[in-house]
Amino acid sequence: MKQFDVIVIGAGHAGLEAACASARMGAETALITMRQADVGALSCNPAIGGLGKGHLVREIDALDGVMGVLADRAGIQFRLLNRRKGPAVQGPRAQMDRALYRIAANDVISRQKNLSLVYGEVAALTSESGRITGVELADSTLIGAKAVILTTGTFLNGVIHIGQVSRAAGRWGDTPSNRLAESLNQFQISFGRLKTGTPPRLNGKTIDWAKLEMQPGDDDPVMFSYLNDVPQAAQISCGITHTNERTHQIIRDNLDKSAMYGGKISGRGPRYCPSIEDKVVRFETKTSHQIFLEPEGLDDDTVYPNGISTSLPAEVQVDYVRSIYGLENAEITQPGYAVEYDFVDPRSLDASMKLRGAEGLYLAGQINGTTGYEEAAAQGLVAGINAARQVQGMESVHFSRTNSYIGVMVDDLTTRGVTEPYRMFTSRAEFRLSLRADNADQRLTPLAIRIGLASDKRKQAFEERQSRYDEARAIAESCVFSPTELSRAGLQVRMDGQKRSAFSLLGLNSIDRETVLSLVPDLNEYSADTLKQLENDALYAQYTDRQAQDAEALRADESIEIPEDLEYSEISGLSAELRDKLTAAKPRTLAAAAKIEGITPAALSLIVAITRMKNRKIA
Repeated sequence: MKQFDVIVIGAGHAGLEAACASARMGAETALITMRQADVGALSCNPAIGGLGKGHLVREIDALDGVMGVLADRAGIQFRLLNRRKGPAVQGPRAQMDRALYRIAANDVISRQKNLSLVYGEVAALTSESGRITGVELADSTLIGAKAVILTTGTFLNGVIHIGQVSRAAGRWGDTPSNRLAESLNQFQISFGRLKTGTPPRLNGKTIDWAKLEMQPGDDDPVMFSYLNDVPQAAQISCGITHTNERTHQIIRDNLDKSAMYGGKISGRGPRYCPSIEDKVVRFETKTSHQIFLEPEGLDDDTVYPNGISTSLPAEVQVDYVRSIYGLENAEITQPGYAVEYDFVDPRSLDASMKLRGAEGLYLAGQINGTTGYEEAAAQGLVAGINAARQVQGMESVHFSRTNSYIGVMVDDLTTRGVTEPYRMFTSRAEFRLSLRADNADQRLTPLAIRIGLASDKRKQAFEERQSRYDEARAIAESCVFSPTELSRAGLQVRMDGQKRSAFSLLGLNSIDRETVLSLVPDLNEYSADTLKQLENDALYAQYTDRQAQDAEALRADESIEIPEDLEYSEISGLSAELRDKLTAAKPRTLAAAAKIEGITPAALSLIVAITRMKNRKIA
């Protein structure tokens, strides 16, 4: 029997990161998948990143993960979302060429030391006295391992729905992993049922592009990986169109044929990525919804119409698609569908992504109730690190809410669980002013170096970048100016006698960078990237200490008891979603409220303030 240290089941985004991380840590790792085409497959939308999600990709890259590198190689349109807002809420996003992404993923795997790619279907996990011993393939082949990482995505008892027609499948064209699902029953796992969906794919040659608004990428694209400076593939534009009243009427007339509204689906879908049926029903007064027409590749005519995922019958999909401006003659190459699947209650996991009660079994990705490539990849990275450390007899590495979005996500999943597919948002992080996409390497690359996760190339690139930054910051902090000196230079500041450093001046919106550079010529010797990082850190320096104090105060308030008669429905500062969840849960303490899925630091602070106000009135 072939023996490995770690086996990773599934070669999607979670599996790729898990396998590569484990191998980088020095563990002999096997990545098992059905076929080569599954490696790095973008099974839903052809894009990586976004708000919150882009932060995760940057953190993965800072830990020497692969998603950022692959995205930079395959990206065909790069955009920095929220560019006009502060760096804390900006998120890099890019359209992918599906074929280039798969090619890049296979190339990375082929070059990774300690990693073997195995083709086959995993039928069962093998164990002895509660400890994982390996896997059994469908052809009865046994492969041994000291740890196994399960990254099955939507394949556990997966069923896809198109109208009233349902069939077993993990995604379009792939069979589900039902035997493997049965094998998990030996561990007394608590399962739930979720669903996600995808829109119909269109033939780009049948779209009237000349009628549509086109959206190009950024002129100065921001890359995902700290190792890259520019895109490595040709760049394209996406099209924009909208649904209309006719579209909505077609959908309303056929709601009873939808798998979701016809009672075929029991699993709950992602609230923040609703189907077109959901949009029409939930936002009945809205007359149109925006659709992004995203090409799936430079040499692929397939177009992904982002915004109209559905489980309506195929013939109805044709009708509503052709009611949309610019799509009057569009051909559907693959119908949209909903997929329903089993997931494991993530509260069954510890912070290392290991299943409690099953020594050596780790779970990552959609099997844990999340949605999105980025969330899956981040979990895979955590699982890969810790599986390798387990077999090497080392302590687990836990990520903190205070230093990473990865830590926020892991804590949310393992302590609060999910009732709908979990998606990362910047609002989930108490320390989001510090956890920016631009400083992910400062926060996490030292950890990667310390635990042996970072390659020599990554270590050298980081140390050189950080050395330049440290030099520039030392200069900026050491050069100080009195109000009189600044006034002579044409800068309007308060004449309070307080000297101000060049670093603090960089953080003032009223003073541009060029003016500061004129005061400190030595800073002109540094690159635009170094100066931008310096400017970002200066901008938030006045807030981060205060934010840390607020977070500490919030933790101290967790023992506060919430009045039983608190009417959440009357608290205007809470979203309708949170009002409903709090009313249903009726938490007795702030700690209990904090464990409600989707609760935000701002909402908790509001509850604390109202509770204190009520207590003062009683006193």
